[in-house]
Amino acid sequence: QGCMQKYIVKNYFYYYLFKFSAALGEEIFYITFLPFIYWNIDHSVSRRMVIIWSIVMYIGQVSKDILKWPRPLSPPVVKLEMRTDAEYGMPSTHAMSATAISFTFLVATVNQYKYPLELGVAAAFVFSMLVCLSRLYTGMHTVLDVIGGALISAVLLVLLYPAWDTIDHLLLTSPFCPLLSIVVPLVLCYNYPKLDYYSPTRGDTTTILGAGAGATVGFWLNNQYAAPAYTSENFQLGFPLMTSKIGVVVLARFFVGIFVVLLMRQLMKSVVLGVLRYRYKFSIDDLEARRRLEVEVPYKFVTYSSVGFCATVLVPLLHELLGLM
Repeated sequence: QGCMQKYIVKNYFYYYLFKFSAALGEEIFYITFLPFIYWNIDHSVSRRMVIIWSIVMYIGQVSKDILKWPRPLSPPVVKLEMRTDAEYGMPSTHAMSATAISFTFLVATVNQYKYPLELGVAAAFVFSMLVCLSRLYTGMHTVLDVIGGALISAVLLVLLYPAWDTIDHLLLTSPFCPLLSIVVPLVLCYNYPKLDYYSPTRGDTTTILGAGAGATVGFWLNNQYAAPAYTSENFQLGFPLMTSKIGVVVLARFFVGIFVVLLMRQLMKSVVLGVLRYRYKFSIDDLEARRRLEVEVPYKFVTYSSVGFCATVLVPLLHELLGLM
């Protein structure tokens, strides 16, 4: 266990296609795509995607550690990833996140932007299908894990859709939003299901909930002090018609924003870990200490809530300062 199996790649097209598709369900995708939507497309769409993503992923992660269904045995399966091998398999949270993100984007934009519904459905289906198939190709999930994840995500979307506008309105206007956005995720992280051995699911869940919490506080602050979403004039940031000039601005926003977000992540990781090392007296190389509840949860929650806040508040302020709004 923990040793990568040797394998021979016979079809490089499938190999790189599904390795890339697998990355669409990981942090590198979330930390680029979700902020991109907020900076360049539409604030309301971004808010719904962040909230749905946080809820769906929390339920998926917790379900894994409650059901405790093992991943495919290796051998005979060849596993192309090792980090997530310590997690349980059912449901596939890659399948859940891909389904939730793609179809939330579809439903949230179909009535706001003019594009063929068939094209939107096809794009959402292809995106989620590629991610789902990547989990089979990389040997990380069974067919049942993937189908279960996609179905659970679809059911959650159907159940949450009628409350979208109500949730969005409360998150933007309630004076209790900032407090609840921090306290509720922290309580959920500290009361995460306990396992007999260490699994990265608690840390990943804390990362997701932290990012969602920071972004939600940012949404609330922007609505209170920057650009109210619920006014006589419906505020919307977006570019239905793309031109070369606007394309340059979009790229500039993205690269400036990503640079600042990644810088914030690295800075907060160093600062928070340094404070926790001083408080609990452990070495920077002590992996077991960093996995303890009292270290892992505050370390990841504070780091990624700062990332979410930075993406929704600090980066737009920088964009405005640089004349990119």
